Amino acid sequence: MPQSPHDRAAEYHNKAAHAHEAAATAHGKGDHLTAHELSKQAHEHSTTAFEHAKRALAEGGVAKQ
Repeated sequence: MPQSPHDRAAEYHNKAAHAHEAAATAHGKGDHLTAHELSKQAHEHSTTAFEHAKRALAEGGVAKQ
């Protein structure tokens, strides 16, 4: 079963958060090159999450709670 745009957005937000944490750890260990690469990856995941969120909004709006 395909994931909804909301689910995909949440997945990429989680991936971005994980990459940010890994980047911070690498930076703290003095591995600035790895930290930079992980930060770029986090940015890419955040951008993808944003695109999925926009699609979810366009397709049906935000779920009311």
